[in-house]
Amino acid sequence: MATIDSQVHAYERNYPGRPWAGVLHGPDHVTGDEMVAAMDAVGVDGALLVSPYAMYRFDGSYALEVYAKHPGRFGLIKPVDPNDPGVVGVIDEWAARDGTVGIRIMMRDDVSTDAADPGLNAVFAAGARHGMPVNILCWGRLEQAAQLAARNPNTRVVIDHLGLQQPFEPPAPAAPWAELPKLLALAAHENVAVKISGACTLSHEAFPYKDIWDPLARIFDAFGFGRCLWGTDWTRATGLLTYAQGVEAFRVTDRLSESDRAALMGGSLSRVYNWAPSKG
Repeated sequence: MATIDSQVHAYERNYPGRPWAGVLHGPDHVTGDEMVAAMDAVGVDGALLVSPYAMYRFDGSYALEVYAKHPGRFGLIKPVDPNDPGVVGVIDEWAARDGTVGIRIMMRDDVSTDAADPGLNAVFAAGARHGMPVNILCWGRLEQAAQLAARNPNTRVVIDHLGLQQPFEPPAPAAPWAELPKLLALAAHENVAVKISGACTLSHEAFPYKDIWDPLARIFDAFGFGRCLWGTDWTRATGLLTYAQGVEAFRVTDRLSESDRAALMGGSLSRVYNWAPSKG
């Protein structure tokens, strides 16, 4: 079974030809070549490449370049703006591109908190129409995520990063799992899956982060391994651990059976996104 990371980012150094709109915590650059080298070093076969909103906002052009340069290694997830009157057209355009496997909404302050918001529901409807999962970063808004999932039962919804606030640098939050019950409640919606991405950044221990496994076990029990997708959220996590540690923590643990590990670290992602990597 292929090992697939459910979320990575790649970006160039800030320069006039492709200036950053903001800053994502991490190195000055992690190019597509550098991301592939990190994956190769630890035997990760492929990844879902998310154009980093912090740097590029809704411009996915660099992700397209990386995809073209490394055929077969990345599925593309395109951030979209539910406040854009033309968002459905953007989704239609990207759905027609080779490599696009999903879209993403960042539930920022300028995104409506109303689950009935027309822009949000237009994105969810377009995702269903194209058979593409809608990924949502919804820290602090898990109840709204549940309402959106209920309103759009034909849309595959993927909760980014456990739905829990995660740090960009040490230390981990004092109570990182405080909102876990709200995430577990989402398991009642069969169209919801959850990225087990960035989980190691919530640990209060050193590698191999043994204190994450009891709360993760509750997530696995609620959703089943068929709706849980391992990932690193590289490069946001660079201030807390290495890429290899984010991978190996899930390989060395005795809390996963081999079949559960295969599903969590690639098998379920391939089914949810209808995509698998190849070496081109």
